[in-house]
Amino acid sequence: MVHAFSRPRSVPGPQVVAPDADHARPRPRPVADRGTRTRTALVTGASSGIGAAVARRLGDEDGWRLVLTGRDPVRLRQVADDTSATAFAADLTLPGADRQLTDFTTATSGPVDLLVAGAGVGWAGEFLDMPPHTIDEVFDINVLATLRLVRLLLPGMVAAGTGRVVLIGSLAGSVAVRDEAVYSAAKAAVGAFADSLRYELRGTGVGVTHVVPGVVDTPFFERRGTPYRRSRPRPVPPELVADAVRSAVVRGRDEVYVPSWLRLPCRVRGAAPGLYRRLAARFG
Repeated sequence: MVHAFSRPRSVPGPQVVAPDADHARPRPRPVADRGTRTRTALVTGASSGIGAAVARRLGDEDGWRLVLTGRDPVRLRQVADDTSATAFAADLTLPGADRQLTDFTTATSGPVDLLVAGAGVGWAGEFLDMPPHTIDEVFDINVLATLRLVRLLLPGMVAAGTGRVVLIGSLAGSVAVRDEAVYSAAKAAVGAFADSLRYELRGTGVGVTHVVPGVVDTPFFERRGTPYRRSRPRPVPPELVADAVRSAVVRGRDEVYVPSWLRLPCRVRGAAPGLYRRLAARFG
């Protein structure tokens, strides 16, 4: 079913729109290996793009009870129908929306075993031309909404001694991209949060995966207001990212790059930042 939660800024009550440390410490187990019970996965940004592809990938497997959320109730309903999922249409930047989503998910599907935080928005252009309200929007959606939701779901995972948080980052957050200063900063924050949180959760049985995709063929570029015009890297289908997410969940991996060769520029930047900056300035 689809639960709607949207603007205005005051938070309404629920409205159902349509049914439908040391080496001795235990390491996080792959979510897929936790017995035979049905596991609950919550996917944000599931109305399109990477989030929708992840939902469909998990929906192809037995043993997942899916709850999907996104800001477009029509598209979200389509994805939910395709995956036999429960949908909660919401703008997670609104006050209280994260709590309502958490309560709804727990009430309808039980404790969350897997969170895939796929909600994101971008903006391209010179920083001096960027409207101040858009700066807020990019950080609210990519960073703050995700952190607030993780904060609500994490205690249950830690108490259960099991679970995984998957954060969808971006190559822009790892190497920085011209004309995407704020988006790069937001995704860099996501990556740093993933690393820091992973250190804190060591020994709890809860894992954190940071997924670093490059250019993905989704409506993201249309919505940011500027199409993708670079000749390289070439866009990859969102299904490739969804496969990487599924593999990371099954294997309990901490960080994955999509495609995998993107590790190279990240390593060059880390080992020789001056050289990387000169190359990036010359070749883009």
